[in-house]
Amino acid sequence: MRALTILILLLLPIVAQAQMAATLVADDVVVTADNRLIASGNIEALYDGTRLQADRVTYDQRSDRLTIDGPILITGPDGEILTAQQATLDPQLENGLLLGARLVLNQQVQIAANQIDRSEGRYSQLYKTAVTSCRVCGTREPLWSIRAERVVVDDLEEQLYLTNATFRVKGVPILYLPQLRLPTPSNGRATGLLPPRFVTTDRLGPGIRLPYFITLGDSRDLTLTPYLGGETRTLGARYRQAFGRGGFEIVGAVSSDTLTDDGLRGYLTAQGSFLVASDLTLSFDLQDVSDQSYLSDYNISDADRLASIVALTRVTDDSVFSIAGSYYETLRDDETDATLPPVVLTAGYLRQYRPDFGGILTVQGSTDSLLRYGTQDSELARDLSRIGVAATWARDWITPGGIAIRGTAALRTDAYQIGDRTAARDTSIGRAVPTGQIALRYPLIRDTGNGTRHLLEPAVALTVSEAYGNTPPNEDSTRQELDEANLLSLTHFPGEDSTETGIRLATGITWTRQGAEGIRSILTFGKLLRDRSNPDFTVTSGLESRTSDWLIAGQLTLPRGLTLDGRTLMDGDGATNLTTARAYWSRPDVQLAAGYIYQRADADIGRPDPVSEYSFDGAFQLTPQWAVSLDARYDIAQNAPARAGFGVGWSNECVNVTLSVSRRYATSTTVQPTTDYGLSLDLLGFASRAGGVGAAGRCDT
Repeated sequence: MRALTILILLLLPIVAQAQMAATLVADDVVVTADNRLIASGNIEALYDGTRLQADRVTYDQRSDRLTIDGPILITGPDGEILTAQQATLDPQLENGLLLGARLVLNQQVQIAANQIDRSEGRYSQLYKTAVTSCRVCGTREPLWSIRAERVVVDDLEEQLYLTNATFRVKGVPILYLPQLRLPTPSNGRATGLLPPRFVTTDRLGPGIRLPYFITLGDSRDLTLTPYLGGETRTLGARYRQAFGRGGFEIVGAVSSDTLTDDGLRGYLTAQGSFLVASDLTLSFDLQDVSDQSYLSDYNISDADRLASIVALTRVTDDSVFSIAGSYYETLRDDETDATLPPVVLTAGYLRQYRPDFGGILTVQGSTDSLLRYGTQDSELARDLSRIGVAATWARDWITPGGIAIRGTAALRTDAYQIGDRTAARDTSIGRAVPTGQIALRYPLIRDTGNGTRHLLEPAVALTVSEAYGNTPPNEDSTRQELDEANLLSLTHFPGEDSTETGIRLATGITWTRQGAEGIRSILTFGKLLRDRSNPDFTVTSGLESRTSDWLIAGQLTLPRGLTLDGRTLMDGDGATNLTTARAYWSRPDVQLAAGYIYQRADADIGRPDPVSEYSFDGAFQLTPQWAVSLDARYDIAQNAPARAGFGVGWSNECVNVTLSVSRRYATSTTVQPTTDYGLSLDLLGFASRAGGVGAAGRCDT
C-alpha cells in the first residue's frame, strides 16, 4: 500500500526529528529500530521542484543522508535529467555522490560519467566523462563527442568546465584541449568562441574567421572576429547595447591586405533608435568606408552609394512630424560626392482635421535644403533650399446608384532659395499650385453562389491644376513611374520641385476574383490623357507624352503559398518601356523567389543602355537532414551572368554543416569578378539558440 512520508513524520517523532524536506511516495515504508527509514517500490520523492524516482531509498537519521538504489531518475526544476545506478545524497537532493550516472541538460546535451559529485546544490563534478549532443545508440560511438578526465557543471553560471578534453569523431581523437569551457544549453549569452567559418576567395585566398563573443552585462556585448586569409589580416567587431528606451549597434572592420597600396582599409556602420519622449523617436544609420572597393572585396555589400541619416520622428493618430539630416557618399566611378548632392536636410509636419462641414482636411508644412561643394560646374555647384505649405481637403459621397465619388481640393505654395556658387549670386523664386479633382468609382459585385466572388471596379478621375510663379530646378523628382498605386493621384511626381499642370483624365478598371478554392486574382488596366505634356517626365516613366502608356498590372495568389505578379508599361505602338514580373513560393520545405525586369534605355536618368535581367533565389529542404539553396542573376541585355551562388547543408540533432560557393561576374574599376567559397561547422546543443535544425538520427536495430 502506497504511503506518504508526511504521515509518518506526523506519527513517528523519531523520524520527525530528521526534518526531511522531501515529500516521499512509495509502495512500502518501514522505520527500523536504529532510526532508519526504508522506502521501496515505485518511489517518487519531491523537493523544491526536483523529482526523484528510484527502486529503493534508505534515510539514515544519524548521518542525515539518503542512500538510493537504482535505476535512478532525477528531473531538475530547469528540465535537466540525471540518471544513475546508485547514489548517496542529502534529503534536499543537492549534495552527494552518484555512480554510473548520466546527466541530460535541456534535452540537448548529455554527459555520461562513472561518478558525479553534487555539492552546494550548484556544482556537479563528473569524472571519466563523455559529452555529446548526438543520439547515443547502445555501445556505438556517436557522430562526435568530447571525452574529458573531469567536467564541472556550474548551474548558477550555466557553464561547463572540461579538463584534459579530447574531441572525437566517431570515436577517433581529432583534437586535444587541456582546458575547455562551454555554455550549457540554457545559457543564451556566454562569453566564448563561436563556430568558425572557413572561407576562400579569388582575391583574398583561403582563410578562416574566428568570432569571439564577449558578454558585458545583461544589456551589452562585443563580438570580435579575426579573419586570417592568404592576402589579408582583418579584425572585425560588433558592439551592441540595449537601453530601456532603445539601443544601438556598431559594426566595422580594419584590414591590412595586399589588394591595394593604401595601407589600412576598413568600414564602419552604426545603427540605433531611441524613444526620447512618449511618441518621439530618434534614429540614426551611419556608414563610412575607406575606399570604393572595400565592401565588394570583402563581400560585405553590393552598395554603390552610402547614405548616413539621422532623424527625429513623432507619429500620433492624426499627425506626423519629422526632421532629418542625410549625408551621401558615392562609390561609383562616374560620380563625385559633390554632384549627388552630398548633404540633404529635411523637416516636415502633417496634421489631419475633420471639419464640421465634412471631409478630411490635411495641412502640411515642409522644408528641405540640398548642399553641394567642391565643383565649378554651374549646374552641379547649385545649392537649393525650399520651404512650402500645403492644404488638401477631400470628401467622399456615395450616390443612390452605388457610385463612389471623391472630391479633392488642394493648394500648395513653395518658396525657393537657389545659390549658384560659380556666379556668386542667389536667386529667390516662389510658386503656387492650386489643384482640384473629381474621382468616380463604380464597384460591381457578382457572387456566383458557389463561394466565388467577382468585383469589377471601373474608375475615372478628372484633375485640373495650374502653376503660378517661377519654375524651380528639378532636384527631387528625377525618377517617375506610372503604376497602379498613383494612377488616380493628384500628381505623378514623387517630390515637390516638379508639378503637373493643365487638365488630366485618368481612367482605369480593376477586376478582382476571389475563388472558393482559395485562388485570388487581380487585373488592372489604366491610361492617362492630358491636354499638355511635361518635359520633366522621362521616356521610361510612361508619362512622357500627352497620352500615357498603357498600364497593365496583375497578381495571382494560389493555394499552398504561391504568388505571381507583374506590371508593364506599353506605348501606343505596342513597345514596352518597363516590364517586371515576380514569383514567390513559400512553404515549410520550399522558399522560392524569381523575378524578371526590363527597362528601356533612358539617358535622362543616366541609363544609356537598356536593362534586362532575371533573378532567382531558392531554398529547398530536400529531406529532414539535407537542404540546398541557390541564387542567380543573368543580364540578358549583356548576354552574360551577373551573379550565381549555391549552398548545401546537412544537419541533425547535434551538427550542422554548410558548404557554399558564389560567383560575382560584374566587373568595373572598383568591382572585380570573384568567386567565394565558404564552409561552416556548428556543433549544436550548446547555448539556448543552438538547437538542431534537422531531424534526430535513428538507432537502427
